[in-house]
Amino acid sequence: MPRTRNTHGSGSIRQRKDGTWEARYTLGRDPGTGKQIQKSLYGKTEAEVARKLRAITHEIDQGAYTDPAKISFGTWMETWHREYLGGVKPSTAAQYDYQIRQNILPALGAVKLSALTAPMIQKLYNDCIRRGLSPKSVRNLHGVLHKALDQAVELQYIRFNPCAACKLPRVERKEIKPIEGDKVKAFLQAIKGTANEDLLFVDIFSGLRQGEIIGLTWDCVDFQKGTITVCKQLRKERIHGGGGTYKFTALKNDKTRVLTPAKAVFDVLRRVALRQKENKLKAGSAWDNSMNLVFTNALGGHLTSDTVYGNFKRIAKKIGIPSTRFHDLRHTFATLSLQNGDDIKTVSENLGHATVAFTLDVYGHVTEQMKKDSADRMQAFIDSAQA
Repeated sequence: MPRTRNTHGSGSIRQRKDGTWEARYTLGRDPGTGKQIQKSLYGKTEAEVARKLRAITHEIDQGAYTDPAKISFGTWMETWHREYLGGVKPSTAAQYDYQIRQNILPALGAVKLSALTAPMIQKLYNDCIRRGLSPKSVRNLHGVLHKALDQAVELQYIRFNPCAACKLPRVERKEIKPIEGDKVKAFLQAIKGTANEDLLFVDIFSGLRQGEIIGLTWDCVDFQKGTITVCKQLRKERIHGGGGTYKFTALKNDKTRVLTPAKAVFDVLRRVALRQKENKLKAGSAWDNSMNLVFTNALGGHLTSDTVYGNFKRIAKKIGIPSTRFHDLRHTFATLSLQNGDDIKTVSENLGHATVAFTLDVYGHVTEQMKKDSADRMQAFIDSAQA
């Protein structure tokens, strides 16, 4: 028999004949008929329905409830961004905000949430591709929409997520372009005497991401043990309307790692420490390195990603590799490590990858060449043994 019972707060819960559960709640009275306005929500278990009912009755009590049939998609996206992103990084929330305002609201903001369909969303994706957005950017947009609409389903504002029926563009992995061969020597020569010489030297032989090298602090450098702890990054937190400030944020995958770089890296870091002391004496009261950064400007302030990137690109152009990105320094470190005999697990840990499989996937072409070189060395041994 179906079972009905009262729950805490307004509303009631019953089990339906098909085994699912239904909760009914009252939104007030129809001003024309005087009858109660009742709505239902559904779930697979009693606990699930009770949780949803508590959330809705709390919204009703607070005067924050809006009938799902009247909510526009744009209003829901703004509500979701404001109320349901408490667990994400500020930089991630800012990226979501950009996607919502730049791509979603102009195209679909006026559509009723309950009337949103998969073909509407598919058209948005196709239009973005036609406008020149990359497949990866469209997939990022899809991720934002999918999360927001999953939450709408959870609240029973809609019955299902229309994103689930959309087809996404295929993303072709960009070919990594490490600095190789004589270009490494040319790069090391070209950075000498430049503003970011020491930073670029440390980066190419440690594999740090740009935010990690800019945000490296002295407490993470252990000269005695010869280690560098990578536990944070310095990033510009952009705000709506432009601008922003640099703040320490968590790593890309929240995975702290400890590196043991070559001695030459620590020789450079000692030189940086000495120069920093000299700059502090010259600057006097104007000196401010409250962040305890390793790489600073002449007054102790943080470096900006735009400035570091610009300096790097000028050097890359000078030595004939203008398309090389700053991130390719990281690829260069990984490639050099593998070519010089580091095992794939060590390289993966140094890069902070989630899995060794990911490292193998990215640098498979390097390891394939290593296998061929290994076979050639073995053949040379066989030939000498049989001579």
